[in-house]
Amino acid sequence: MRIVFMGTPEFAVPSLKALIREGYEIAGVFTQPDRPKGRGKKPAPSPVKMAAEEAGIPVFQPEKIRKTGVEDLRNLKPDLCVTAAFGQILSQEILNIPPLGNINVHASLLPRHRGAAPIAHAIMDGDEKAGVTTMFMDAGIDTGDMLLQEATEIGCDETCAELTERLSVIGAELLIRTVKEIEAGTLVRYAQNEAEMTYDPMLDKGMGIIDFMMKDDAVRGRINGLNPWPCVTVPIQGERLKLLRAVTCEGSGEPGSVISADPKNGLRIACGSGAVRILELQAPGGKRMKAEDWLRGHGIPEGTSLREDA
Repeated sequence: MRIVFMGTPEFAVPSLKALIREGYEIAGVFTQPDRPKGRGKKPAPSPVKMAAEEAGIPVFQPEKIRKTGVEDLRNLKPDLCVTAAFGQILSQEILNIPPLGNINVHASLLPRHRGAAPIAHAIMDGDEKAGVTTMFMDAGIDTGDMLLQEATEIGCDETCAELTERLSVIGAELLIRTVKEIEAGTLVRYAQNEAEMTYDPMLDKGMGIIDFMMKDDAVRGRINGLNPWPCVTVPIQGERLKLLRAVTCEGSGEPGSVISADPKNGLRIACGSGAVRILELQAPGGKRMKAEDWLRGHGIPEGTSLREDA
């Protein structure tokens, strides 16, 4: 089977490597163009590009595949296309090229969490489980027929970064099972139940401004779900403190106010209902660290408000 792979971030790398490991012929890889990264803003290759080049696979980086990548894809003559967090919309013309269709590795339990940031939204929405679904792609956004699906529990303090890494491995295993069932002719496809559908917006920096009037579990979900980007930040002493990991805890007070801020009791913040304890944070110009370690050298008076309108 001749396969063309389309993907961009680290999430997609295990899927590409799994196809290579299983001996499938990867005719080419499509990924996003190199983007500015880091303090120097120098163009950097995507994780998928680096993995493909390491394996000696031809790489294509059209700005818009539906406009400038169609002929390259057609010339590769794929039997099957596989996408995993590619980051571009495929036109019907592209979908019609591979005779066996286009398989997508989507990081949610469809039909919940369609869209570009399903893992972050699963955490922010307080879902008990996340997962991966393989699906046949159609012209809609994550609307195609489902194939295989696997779920996993979301840890109470698990961040989006950690869950993404776990789901990338699950997704790779699920992809190989899917491709093998295509080869065997045993794959069954299921239409999505539109009544259960949710669609999530892309993440933006504004989401990092948190409303402590929310319940404690919602605040916890926002903090954990937005790590590693854009991260929840709160104002403190004229600067902004990143809150990177939290759990719910006992406590009450004016929403957004500090209940405790010492190594023994931790950094606890009151919410609209209940409270959260910050497990990890990052001070301006500092490194990510455990909150209790940071508190050994920094003090925040009890009652200090971390709300934007304080």
